[in-house]
Parts: sequence; C-alpha cells; structure tokens
Amino acid sequence: MVIDSHQHFWVYDEERDSWITPEMEKIRKNFLPADLEPVLKTNGVDGCVVVQADQSNQETEFLLQMAESNDFIKGVVGWIDLRADNLYDRLEVCSQFEKLKGFRHVVQGERDGFLEQPDFIKGVRQLTAFNFTYDILVYPTQLEASYIFAKELPNVRFVLDHIAKPYIKKGEIEGWAKDIKKLAELPNVSCKVSGMVTEADWYNWKNEDFTPYLDIVFEAFGANRILFGSDWPVCLVAAEYGAMKDILATYVAKLSKDEQKKIWGDNAVKFYSLD
Repeated sequence: MVIDSHQHFWVYDEERDSWITPEMEKIRKNFLPADLEPVLKTNGVDGCVVVQADQSNQETEFLLQMAESNDFIKGVVGWIDLRADNLYDRLEVCSQFEKLKGFRHVVQGERDGFLEQPDFIKGVRQLTAFNFTYDILVYPTQLEASYIFAKELPNVRFVLDHIAKPYIKKGEIEGWAKDIKKLAELPNVSCKVSGMVTEADWYNWKNEDFTPYLDIVFEAFGANRILFGSDWPVCLVAAEYGAMKDILATYVAKLSKDEQKKIWGDNAVKFYSLD
C-alpha cells in the first residue's frame, strides 16, 4: 500500500490563510478531497494522511468530517491546544474518532523557546495516554531545540515534517545536517520526506538538487523511519504531484524492494496506526 503521509485541505480564506502569499497564487483557492482523489489514483497512491493547516478546533472537525466521508483519507493529524488545563479531558473525547491519529502545532511560526515551555511539554506528554502522535514542524534553526524536546519525551512518537525545511535554494546544508543527525539518534523520531520542492528554486530545480539532503536523511534515519509525503497542494507552487513524487522514486530506486515498500507506505501505516 502506498500512503501519502502529508497533505492538506482547505476552503481558502484570504485572512485566515494569509501565509499563502501572492507569489503562491496557484494555491489561493479551495482544495478538497474531490480534487486530490484523482491525483492519487493517477500516481498510484492508495491513501493519505491529512494534516492541519490552521490552528483551531474547527480545523480538526473540518478534517474529520472529510475523512469520515472519504475512505482514501486514512488518518487525520489535527490541532488541539496542548497547553489547555482541560487537555486530558479533550483528548479523551478526541480518542473516540478512529481516524484522528495525532496532532501538530505550527512551531515554525513561534518564538524561540516555545518547545521549552513546561505546559507545552506536559501537554505533548499526555498524548501517549491515547496513542496519539505528534508532528514536529520546525525550521532548521529550531532543530536543536527539537532534539532537547523529543529527548525529554521518549514515550511520544514523533515525526519530523518536511525534513525540517533546509535551505535548498541556497545550497546550505552543514548546520542542518549536523542537527538532523543528532535528532535522528532518538529512536522515537521518524522523518517525512516531504515539502522539499518548496524549499528549492521553484522554477529551476532539478532532481539532483535534493540528493545531498536525501543522502543525509537516509543515512540518519534509515529506511525504517522515513515516510513519503507530498505536502499537496502546497507543493504545487513548485511541482505537480507526479514530478514531486518522482524525486523520491528516483532516489530510492537503488534500495531493496522491502526498503522501498516501507518508505512508500508501511512506515506510515505503522507510525499512524492506519487501517
């Protein structure tokens, strides 16, 4: 089974979705299951995990409604206030939704020190009581803090989104590589190979631009802890789905069939406990 472990849906709202800048005009519109399903079929993808793009309870409800109506949506990574006093009770309610697999906070948009907050750490720790996962969304400058954060929570299952958004367009790799390798030392952290094209030159990237970064990720995490993700529709600003998927397909062609099977879907099924 091939699983896209990272994509989004939204009904475009100019104010709420202000992160979609004018230069990203191509995605300043609605993206819903009916738009994605034929794309997945065309590219040989059997199912997907939809991830929050807005930090609200309404966002989680919106994603769950679509997941319940579309079998190809295998899991939901929603948002919840992980610092709320009544978090445990809210997680207990959330646990009733079979397709709700985990949560994410847009830490890349937060101030330095956000991951060090005791109330946030306490909240993430509570995810284990209900077998929920946590997606780490950070920039390279936040990787060191992510290591300290994840090390303090060894029982939480973490996955790093978008290989931490290295500065591919600039060709910068050394600091990112050092911190990625450090984070990968923690056995409870996996990594999504996703979102790379948006960190490259949107109009002039080549498959080879990603090879040095993929070399580091595969050396650090190994085939057992790497998940394929598209970051659709965000990826569309730089690449169509097939072109984006081909970057990884070309790279993993040298691996064994078993390793490829893990990366394309088995690891996602295991990490998110997908049916």
